[in-house]
Amino acid sequence: MATHKIALIIPVFNGLEFTSKCLKNLKDIFDNIPVSKITFQIIIIDDGSTDGSASWINTNYPDVIVLKGNGNLWWSGGINVGTRYALEKLDIDYVLWWNNDIIAENNYFLNLLQIINEIEKNVIAGSKIYIDNDSSTIWSMGGIFNPRNGEKFMTAMGEPDSEKYNSVFDADWLPGMGTLIHSDVFKVIGYLDEKNFPQYHGDSDYTYRAKLAGYQIKVFPQLKIWNDKTNSGLMHQNSFSKLIRSLNNTKSGYYLWKDILFYQKYSSSPMAYQTLIAKYCLYIGGFFKWKILNLFGIKKKQLDR
Repeated sequence: MATHKIALIIPVFNGLEFTSKCLKNLKDIFDNIPVSKITFQIIIIDDGSTDGSASWINTNYPDVIVLKGNGNLWWSGGINVGTRYALEKLDIDYVLWWNNDIIAENNYFLNLLQIINEIEKNVIAGSKIYIDNDSSTIWSMGGIFNPRNGEKFMTAMGEPDSEKYNSVFDADWLPGMGTLIHSDVFKVIGYLDEKNFPQYHGDSDYTYRAKLAGYQIKVFPQLKIWNDKTNSGLMHQNSFSKLIRSLNNTKSGYYLWKDILFYQKYSSSPMAYQTLIAKYCLYIGGFFKWKILNLFGIKKKQLDR
């Protein structure tokens, strides 16, 4: 059996507390994997961190490769820098998108090895992603996009885990964590679109583009990871100024321009924009709804009980 070389690509900007936990988790798992079957190289792209991340990693995990950015790479640019290094300098077989705020199940990489030995190179493999440390609640079983009506969502998001999610799922796109891509894919369709999708949609744009090019997008439920959601996204937090900022900031999942670009690129009907309009009406309308209700002493937390 051939040895597979996998590069884990992890872009970071500060968040050393997450990075340290992530690297410990990976080291504990790697120590129990036979190197004759699979080898791993962790590549961290430190995009201008100010919390001493690079020096801490170099001291505590000298086998980890740390590449430096100037603070303008964002997620997609960091992934591209790490991937180019892995392909050109290390001649790896697979790239595995990873984040510093995820923790893998103990058998994750043994299961990954088994999957690699069974799938073709044209399969891009995704993971079952849970919310935080709550293994009963799913965050993602892969993404769906309908170019006609504009629906774009992650399968099983917020749902309790169950038997129906223990089968391999076909998807249209995958999120940027726990996603395994053969090196040949990058040679065929290129790298991530870091210009138009520097942060959000960088992952969905790339994997959906791969699907349109004929690659299969599949989620394997035995690949289990947990995502700490406290480390992601920019929301309005009940502040009008932050609401405006969240609509016009690359860090935000509600950055309007990136959604417009995605729909311009992939929509096949004007009807698709109805879904996009509904998304922002709910977000902005919900903000003002609770502002008004708060004037009457009605708090959202009270109604959610």
